[in-house]
Amino acid sequence: MIRLDQLTKSFPAPGGRHVIIDHLTANFPKGASVALLGRNGAGKSTLLKLIAGTIRPTSGRVLSTGSISYPVGFQGSFHPDLTGLQNTRFVGRLYGVDTDKLVGFVEEFAELGAHFRKPFRSYSSGMKSRLSFGVSMGIPFDTYLVDEVTSVGDGAFRKKSIEMLDHRRQAAGAIVVSHSPPMIRRMCNMAAVLECGALHLYEDVEEGLARHEENLAVTLTG
Repeated sequence: MIRLDQLTKSFPAPGGRHVIIDHLTANFPKGASVALLGRNGAGKSTLLKLIAGTIRPTSGRVLSTGSISYPVGFQGSFHPDLTGLQNTRFVGRLYGVDTDKLVGFVEEFAELGAHFRKPFRSYSSGMKSRLSFGVSMGIPFDTYLVDEVTSVGDGAFRKKSIEMLDHRRQAAGAIVVSHSPPMIRRMCNMAAVLECGALHLYEDVEEGLARHEENLAVTLTG
């Protein structure tokens, strides 16, 4: 289970502070796959980073009864001067897993070839995403944070990535950001809609998608 307890995040802005997340209190049930919905700029990626612990809240806290991944696709854990292999070992040590086993999994899964042993700074954006996704899938988390899995690599690699995530979700939960309703319907059994700093949870994915579409219509016509 993941619990948000009066979670708030704001950033300095001209004339004061810009509030992205405003005193959120919510529970994500253990094992649930939750679609995190919201218009562009609503703060979805910020909320994922808060849950992952990669950024600190302005106030409030995130409580969890299990392990949480960094956002899949997030590359902030990787050092530009280290190779893909060295970065994989570094992240493996951070999370206390068998680094040799993790390296073997990532090398096969990410399909980077000789680039796996070259500096991360030399990678294309697609190669960076492959490494990030491979490392996160190689670690058995209780909850996976996924930000636009459909943007990872080419069509064949995306298919493989989605299948791997489906496999991981058999024993774990997920919080998924996606702009694809078909992908959300495939991967998620709950929805959470983030709008104007507030979060509303829906046990019915279709109800959450409908609320999200209503918010988008207001944004477009407002």
